[in-house]
Amino acid sequence: MTRKEAMRRTHLNDTLRALGFTDAEAESLRRISMTLHRWHELECGIDNGCVERNEATNEAFWHNSHTGQYTKIADRETGARKRLAKILTERNERCESGSGTRFTANFLSAYVQTDPRGAALYILRPGDVPEGEDAGAYYSRGICVY
Repeated sequence: MTRKEAMRRTHLNDTLRALGFTDAEAESLRRISMTLHRWHELECGIDNGCVERNEATNEAFWHNSHTGQYTKIADRETGARKRLAKILTERNERCESGSGTRFTANFLSAYVQTDPRGAALYILRPGDVPEGEDAGAYYSRGICVY
């Protein structure tokens, strides 16, 4: 890791801690973002195939573009989204209960950007997305987790 990368990661961890996440949660959010980013790359396709879902069963398959075969693979996206929901719920409950007094009433949400050309995860604070608007148009106002 270069000095610049270490500074970026430290800045991200400091920002997430300021929002009420623990160190372990901040690291987990970063790993979730990396997992989702790679999954979205595979959905778009790489040199030898892509990930596809069976719409009836919601199972993930690898489609090999050389052979045309479909192989069942582990669904990393669903697991990452479940871990993300758990972390956000725990953080919001912790802040609601008063242990994080300066965060009270600041319930955070997440936006997952499925375009693999950028970061996959954004943490949205109250006010980042105007009332009644779609988060997809305003997600870049949130905290980018890379």
